[in-house]
Amino acid sequence: MDSGGRPSLGQFILLGTSSVVTAVLYSVYRQKAQVAQELKGAKRIHLGEDLKNILSEAPGKCVPYAVIEGAVRSVKETLNSQFVENCKGVIQRLTLQEHRMVWNRTTHLWNDYSKIIHQRTNTVPFDLVPHEDGVAVAVRVLKPLDAQDLGLETVYEKFHPSIQSFTDVIGHYISGERPKGIQETEEMLKVGATLTGVGELVLDSSSVRLQPPKQGMQYYLSSQDFDSLLQRQESSVRLWKVLTLVFRFTTCAVLFFILRKHYLQRQERQPPQADGEGSSRSVRAQLLSRAKPEDRESLKSACVVCLSSFKSCVFLECGARVFLRRVLPRLARAQAVPRLQTGDRPGGSLVQ
Repeated sequence: MDSGGRPSLGQFILLGTSSVVTAVLYSVYRQKAQVAQELKGAKRIHLGEDLKNILSEAPGKCVPYAVIEGAVRSVKETLNSQFVENCKGVIQRLTLQEHRMVWNRTTHLWNDYSKIIHQRTNTVPFDLVPHEDGVAVAVRVLKPLDAQDLGLETVYEKFHPSIQSFTDVIGHYISGERPKGIQETEEMLKVGATLTGVGELVLDSSSVRLQPPKQGMQYYLSSQDFDSLLQRQESSVRLWKVLTLVFRFTTCAVLFFILRKHYLQRQERQPPQADGEGSSRSVRAQLLSRAKPEDRESLKSACVVCLSSFKSCVFLECGARVFLRRVLPRLARAQAVPRLQTGDRPGGSLVQ
């Protein structure tokens, strides 16, 4: 704190930063908790012969948030892998990612940096069908790329390191960036893979559709089963909750430290109070009212404690209480006297 007892700029910045971080973490925690709660409340429906009967009896022939599991089956054509033979799927994602080392001028270390320089996703219509044979029911999956957790499997991955000459190495050290190479990846959702869909289940004439839910709820197409998906979301909620509590405690600790310092500074600036100060003031007022006019000037210059001798020392904190030196032991026994100067000491002030 500064000399005026107010918090310093650094303390304000620390308190404001911790408060903002706590608010952001709490907002993320609330969103994660809401998503986990909605996911826990989703209705689990078995993909079987009675699926259409269940939807026909539901209000509006739809379930707003449903969980359904099945095997992936293409509607017409399939996508072939560019690198793996006899690998067919319904979603294909090709990614080129650049890796490089960047010099950090603050930490004086080389840090890994990656950037996607090209990405292409191909899709074909597909259904979810039961694993059992002979069950003539299918669920058409709409807008799969809008799903939060798209269960793609990496079928091909290769890293192409960059070839550098000695001149290139010197130039990269000067510029602070060193290219490492290009990583090529192919991901696919294979035909026959098990997929867990969480979204809005709708019966449209004779077909059943799984589509993104309304009211801001999350859309999932995951390769995990529903219990594993829910457990992962709950673990994320616990992590964000712990981070929020840690930063909230930090904010409270910083605020307590600032308030305590302010209180101590204020206590140090308060003038000393003697035990008999109130009574001495009343006695002095009575004496002044009863004294003759010619004696009032001498009473005004008298010590405010003993009222029998002239003033000879002063408290420098306020400059308003002036005492006789020989009464100081009384005050010292009642309360510690900070920073005192007397009239006969060199550099003394306010001696009357």
